Order: sequence, then C-alpha cells, then structure tokens
Amino acid sequence: MKRAAVLFVIAVFVPSLVLGWLAARSLRDQQLVLERQEMLLCQTASDAIAQNIVGGISQEQADFARAVEELLGGQEPVSLGYPFDERIRSSWPLARLGFAVALNGEVLSPPPWNSAEATRFRIENDRFLCSRETVDVVWHSPKGKIPLGNPEDENYKTKEGKSVFATKGGVATDAPGEGGARFRQIVGNSQEGTLARFLQDELVLLFWYRSMRDTNMVFGAQVEIPQLIRRLAPAVHLDSPLNELFAVVLRDDMGRAVALSPTNFVGNWKRPFLSTEVGEVLPHWEVSMYLLDPGRLNHAASTAQWTIGFIIALLLAAIAVGSWLIATDMHRQMELARQKTNFVSNVSHEIKTPLTSIRMFSEMLAEGRVSDPASQKRYVSIIAAEAARLTRLINNVLEFARRERGEEKYQFAPVDLCELTEKIIETYRPNLEANGFALRTDLSPKPVPVKGDADALSQIVLNLLSNAEKYSGELKEIELKLKTDSGLALLTVCDRGLGVPAGFEEKIFEKFVRAHDALASGVQGTGLGLTIAKQIAQAHGGDLFYKSREGGGSCFTLRLNLAKS
Repeated sequence: MKRAAVLFVIAVFVPSLVLGWLAARSLRDQQLVLERQEMLLCQTASDAIAQNIVGGISQEQADFARAVEELLGGQEPVSLGYPFDERIRSSWPLARLGFAVALNGEVLSPPPWNSAEATRFRIENDRFLCSRETVDVVWHSPKGKIPLGNPEDENYKTKEGKSVFATKGGVATDAPGEGGARFRQIVGNSQEGTLARFLQDELVLLFWYRSMRDTNMVFGAQVEIPQLIRRLAPAVHLDSPLNELFAVVLRDDMGRAVALSPTNFVGNWKRPFLSTEVGEVLPHWEVSMYLLDPGRLNHAASTAQWTIGFIIALLLAAIAVGSWLIATDMHRQMELARQKTNFVSNVSHEIKTPLTSIRMFSEMLAEGRVSDPASQKRYVSIIAAEAARLTRLINNVLEFARRERGEEKYQFAPVDLCELTEKIIETYRPNLEANGFALRTDLSPKPVPVKGDADALSQIVLNLLSNAEKYSGELKEIELKLKTDSGLALLTVCDRGLGVPAGFEEKIFEKFVRAHDALASGVQGTGLGLTIAKQIAQAHGGDLFYKSREGGGSCFTLRLNLAKS
C-alpha cells in the first residue's frame, strides 16, 4: 500500500501541482490566449459563412439547370442560331449572357452579331469553348471520367476522378505533356459545374449544364456578378452574440468589400482579424472578420485572468479530491485482490475436503475393510453427497468464469417453477436428512409458470439450499416456501443459522465477499454462490433479496415475473 501511494504521488499528484503552477504562470498571456480563442471561434463562423455562400451558388446553379430544362422542354432543335442567349437572360435573372456549345467544337449561341457583349464573349471564349485553346481556369464540378489529350491521338485515354491538369489552388494551367485545360476535358462526363476566368483583371464566372436530353450539348451562362452578390448578401451575417463583437465582410479578388454586416461598418479592409477563402466557385474571394471594438480584448483578458485564476484553484482542489477518490479506489482494488487470494485459498480448501472424504471412504470400500452392509450404504451415501458438493463448487466456479468472460447464455423457455423446485427438493432432501436437517416445504398447489432457463433456475435453488445448510447453527432447520402474489413468483429459503452481520446485507451479493470466513469459522464456501444466484435472477428479469429471520437466521427470497398465459 505504501509503495502504491508513493507511485501515485510521483505519477499523478506532483505532475498535477506542476501543471497548476504552469497554468498560473500562463495567466499573464491571457490576451494572446483570448485572441487565439476568438480566432478559432471566428474561423468556425467564417467557414460556415463561406460554406453558405458556396451553397447559395450551388442553389443558383440548380436554378440555372432547371431554367435550361424548361427551355429545352419545347423540343425545338438546337442548332446554329438557336436563341439560347435571349431566352436564358429572360428566364434566369443572373444571366449576363448565355451560350450553347456542341462538344464537337461548335459554338451555337450567341451569334457574334447579336450585340457588342456577344461579340466580346465570342472573341474571348470561342477557342477555349471549342477546345482548341488551353487557358488558366478555376473549375468546380463533380468528378467523372476526364479525357486526356486529343481524342484523335492513339494514346487517348481517360482517368477516373482525377484532374489531368497541373493545378495549384484549383487553377488549371497548360501543363506540358498533359494536354492543358481545354473545355471538353473539364466537362468530362460531369453534368454541371462552374468555371472562373480572369480577363483584364476582372472575374468572369461561367455556369454550365449538360442535359440528359442531349449529352453532346453544353449550355452555359456568364453570371452577372453584381446580381449574384445581391443574392448572396443575406448569407453574409453573424448570429448573436458574434454580431455584437465582429463585422463580417465578403471581399472580392481585389480586396474590395462587396457585402458586409453591419452595412454601416467601415474598417481597414486590408487588415482583417481573420479571413476564409470562399473556394473555387469564387477564386480569391474571402469572407473576412473584423473586430467592432479592438480594445475589448484587453478588458476581456483582464477579466479572464481573475476567472482562470479561480478556476485553477478550483481544479487543484478537484485534483486533491480526485486523488483521494483514486486512493480509495486503489484501496478497494487491493481489498478485491485480497479477497481473490482468500477465494483461491477457500476453493483449495473446499476442493480438498470432499476429495479427502471421497478418497478415504472409496479406498475403504475398495479394499474390503467394511463388511457391514449398513456401513457400506452409509459410506456410499457420503461419497455421493461429497461428489455432489464438489460438483456444485466446480459449477459455481465455472459459472463465475463464464460470466466474467461474458459467455453466459440462457435458453429461455416456459418453466413450472413449482415442479422444478419439487425435483430439486427430492434430489437434495436425502443429503440434508443424512446430515440431520429437517426440511419443511410449503409449495403452491397450482403450477407457477415462469419463463427462464431451467438449469440456471435450478442452480439458484440449489445455491440457496446449500447456503442454508452451511450456515445453519445447532438448530438444523430449513424452510422452503413457494407462492404467487400480484403477478410474481416468490420462492423463499429460510434457516436458523448464523445470520448476516449488520452492514453486510448488500455486500454478501458481491463476488468473493463472505460474511463468515471459511478458514476462520469452519464454514465452507467460496463467496460466489449468492453472487451467481443474484446475477441469474436479474438476467431473468427478477431479483434476489435478503432479510433477517425473526428468532435468528436468514431468509433469501427469489422474485420472478409470472409468465403470461
């Protein structure tokens, strides 16, 4: 015990005090700690806002796909001159310009003569959309089989779920030996996606969609960025209480604030408290967090120092209490180890005693030293009783071992507890009578139906009878009653024995615990019988109770639920 206490002090208590001292020293760094905590909190909030923005763009992309499907529902053939540009701009508010491209490399819409916007779009994008030019592009689409190289090349092949482009941050570049980033390669087998390009330092965002009506056609739209920002602005907000501490700003690729909450906030846009990139759908755009009151951290750090100081003191007290609890548990474990040692001694003693009797009387009978028939019969009865006692002991030990390993399984079936008890009494009565016991029974005149494992229930009754036999005093009297009451089966075994000392009424059901030590008192036992009996009873939905008997002795009652007919 002293060694364990020294190890505990070295391994737990002293390190805890050192940690407490280090924590006290860290109080002076509370401002840095607080900034770090708020940064983590802001990071979570800004990540969530960025995800909401991405989700909003995904919703707009889904709306674009539905608008395309509605336009294609007219079954009008898609060919050169198809007025997709005009129709998508009239049906989908975010469209600045619409385009339709055949995967064979032909741009069907918009015609370059439609407007100056269409002319500019065709000049800037024709070669890319026709897969005749590689460009720097940021894309976002479900992964599919993406073509590698030129389809007419003999080495043409596909790669499942991987980009063929040399990328950094989602930017596709013209990678030597890999075919570059062509529109057809980016589309692959995907049904929809987004493309982002920077032309003259201006972000151009393209949505594209391929309908199942004609998988060789890709329909797209250049998104009106200001209109998209108005749609996304509701996502740029903070819930209480963060909105009282921080402002949140959506900044574009040039670092300009395009949406913010609160709307009247003015700050140094180049020095945010924390920023999170939106992702591939809006490359180089960021969700930034700004402190509404930068001086608040100093005051909060001072308050935190006092609070954490108190918490440290409280934790040290908790460590002291925890140390006491651990020491108590250590003492309990050592007591359990002592009980296990006593258990081994008791089992050895219990096994040796019946084996000695069996060997002695069997040798006397085998060598013919007993000629009197009455003595022979008595010796055979003793051998049988000692063998039965040895069997019960071994069964209890094996049963306990199976339970400790979690291997015990029961075969539940309808059982008449009255009939089962009668058979046990019939088997056990000769042994009791041979040892001078009077067994009185009072069984229910009617069947007592329960649902359970007959062998396990038999073990409970046998253990109770065996305990009554072992712990009986000079008055060798055992009483067994079985009755029903309010849907319950109640089996009670009473004796006039030593009883249970005060304070042991519940402990006697714990493993290895015995109210009377076998070696000191001469009472046989291992401290497992009642433990196993109670576990079996609880596994059957019942329980086992102890009550002292008036006039001296003990009463154990098995309670089980009656089976429903």
